Amino acid sequence: MALNDISLLRLFVAVVESGSLSSAARAQHITLPAASRKLRQLEESLGVRLLQRTTRRQSLTEEGELLYRRAVQVLADLEQVEQQLLRKSAVVSGQLRVTTPISLGRRRIAPLLAEFCALHPELQVQIELSDSVLDLVASGMDFAVRFGGLEDSSYISRPLAPNHRVLCASPEYIRRHGEPRSPADLAHHHCLLIGQQSQADWRFEEVTVRISARLVASDGEVVHQWALDGHGIALKSIWDVADDLRSGRLRQVLAGHRIPAAPLHAIYPHKHHVAPRVRACIDYLAAHLRGPQGEAVDEPGNA
Repeated sequence: MALNDISLLRLFVAVVESGSLSSAARAQHITLPAASRKLRQLEESLGVRLLQRTTRRQSLTEEGELLYRRAVQVLADLEQVEQQLLRKSAVVSGQLRVTTPISLGRRRIAPLLAEFCALHPELQVQIELSDSVLDLVASGMDFAVRFGGLEDSSYISRPLAPNHRVLCASPEYIRRHGEPRSPADLAHHHCLLIGQQSQADWRFEEVTVRISARLVASDGEVVHQWALDGHGIALKSIWDVADDLRSGRLRQVLAGHRIPAAPLHAIYPHKHHVAPRVRACIDYLAAHLRGPQGEAVDEPGNA
């Protein structure tokens, strides 16, 4: 139906308000024959004559008058909605929902989100702390801050900051159980795992070792505390344990055996039409997030 074509309504209103088809055609940046054809298409679709035209003047029919009044209102409403959407697209507003690992969220991300929220009075921020990998779409999250890269190609990843992982244990644990000299020695040590399973593969650059653990927690902070309390060896992000290593509360073990890095990323579901609040927040984190040694990512990535 022709009324579904907004361009036809715009042309019709332009014809009425300019007083001539040729003036309307120029205003719409189309040729006069094209304008005449479109106007004829509108009339044929509606089954009525909208304009009485002579060589000297044009006038609206009764049906044309009715359509003109309604079309002006429809186009005004559309313009108002368009302006509202454009203003909204330029303003960081609405609800922003972010998920992060528990320890990282508490220590690093939550303070930055509070600062970001303070900069934008129309914004509401909600943070979900979880060491589980949430389905962003099912959980309604705008984006996640995670260690490591993507496992799902339907998501987009933007690097935020470097991160390397270390094996660490308390001086008390090392005094009682000794220090492993090679990755293979971990089979004879008490290892602490984050997750749901009592077994995991710890990957080094030169070898992968299957770890079995008696102590397993879904919360990384629990594993961190277990390591501090001398219950075993933990594989932790440097973000979580840098202060403990500096103070001597924890000691790095197997420092000569490199573990693949797991840089910090922002993960979000859609590449196109990202809400301004999401893009602005990720930009803010990339600009302000600093690692334990003050590192930041120089290139913002592909967001």
